Amino acid sequence: MTKKIICILFFVSLLIFPSQADEVFLSLKKSKVFVRYGPSFESDIKYVYRKINLPIKQIDKKENFRRIIDFKKNSGWIHVSQLKKNNSVIAIKDKVLFKEPTTFAKPIALLKKGRLLILEKCQIKWCKINTDKFSGWMDKENLWGISK
Repeated sequence: MTKKIICILFFVSLLIFPSQADEVFLSLKKSKVFVRYGPSFESDIKYVYRKINLPIKQIDKKENFRRIIDFKKNSGWIHVSQLKKNNSVIAIKDKVLFKEPTTFAKPIALLKKGRLLILEKCQIKWCKINTDKFSGWMDKENLWGISK
């Protein structure tokens, strides 16, 4: 009887608390991307992104448009032709970039909050990233644009 109750509570918790695995992060394919008020080309342009590879989070979809939200909580609709599989992240805080995936490794650089980073690969808690001048490892908890 106790096992049955535990199983029921487990499945109810899955319904109540959505999983982070449902998060879909994408990146901007072009250096000029229009964000619209609605999911159509007839909708007015809300604003324009001018940063290739900027990571965004998909929060809804309708036909060939994706509703997105960015790091600064701006939202709108973008056509799928302007999006690609996620290949970038943004630093959440000023953090150190390490040579190896451990805090005991040699520090390479201090990266500032809001910096756009190109994602190379991830392990359990660490991601290897590239910037203009540096390549190294950063803790996943310090990155926006990737499911934890």
